[in-house]
Amino acid sequence: MRIPGRPAALLASAAALTTLAALCGCTAQPPDPDAKHGLPVHVRPPARHAPAPARTAASAPASTPAAATPSVPASPSAPAPPPVRATPTVPAAPPPRVVWARGDSGPGVRELQARLRQVAWLSTWPTGAYDQPTERAVRGFQRKRGLPPTGTLDTVTWQRLLAMTHRPAHWELYRPAARPAAAPDARCLTGRVLCIDKTSRTLRWMIDGRTLQTVSVRFGTQYTPTREGVFHVYWKSRHHVSTLYHSPMPYAMFFSGGQAVHYSADFAARGYAGGSHGCVNVRDRTAIARMFAQVRVGDKVVVSW
Repeated sequence: MRIPGRPAALLASAAALTTLAALCGCTAQPPDPDAKHGLPVHVRPPARHAPAPARTAASAPASTPAAATPSVPASPSAPAPPPVRATPTVPAAPPPRVVWARGDSGPGVRELQARLRQVAWLSTWPTGAYDQPTERAVRGFQRKRGLPPTGTLDTVTWQRLLAMTHRPAHWELYRPAARPAAAPDARCLTGRVLCIDKTSRTLRWMIDGRTLQTVSVRFGTQYTPTREGVFHVYWKSRHHVSTLYHSPMPYAMFFSGGQAVHYSADFAARGYAGGSHGCVNVRDRTAIARMFAQVRVGDKVVVSW
């Protein structure tokens, strides 16, 4: 039996559902072949109309950015390398300043030469001119003390020399004026002799009547005079110190009791303003050092007026 108008009504209803699905985004399922209706219609509203889900305090994350990358703890067996520290740059020390060099002249060079004589690096008297012997003496002094052997006097070499020497006296800076030398005592004309003359205040080192070296000397005072006569060197002491006066007596050559020929720093400083306790004082350290090396125990000593 056919119901008039029903197919038309069904078609109209289906068309209405289709239109509603297109507008609302729903899915409509038609009846299955057994004319049974399917599952209810599921409506999926558009995303732009969907309200944002509410967040609760429990679900809200901490104030951590969503795109944060989780940190990976460092391995305890691999310690972090130490920070690299920049090495400070130390400026190079400037070279020592040159004080005097070959070709220079003046009182300063004369003092340099006198000080070199004190340490036995120069044998000639000061001239005040920085010549070849002076350059050679400076080079030898530098090499001996581990300094660059340039032969040029710089501030480092000069300070080292100052520490080893004393301020030169006038007689060390200028060659003593020549004086007429008395004829040697007749007892000095044979053999190896230290010939000492109180009148000319000189000591001659002689071998078989030939004078090898002459130096100025000083004698004892009125109450401690130097003995006169013929003696012999019985003992030599390079670094002797007086046990009676506790004063240094370098290059001592004893000839009569406690009296000896030796270097005297006091004679070098004060000249003939002072006197000895009977010894024969020599003020030229370089000269007596050379004489000390040649004189032997047993050589004759003649002291005369």
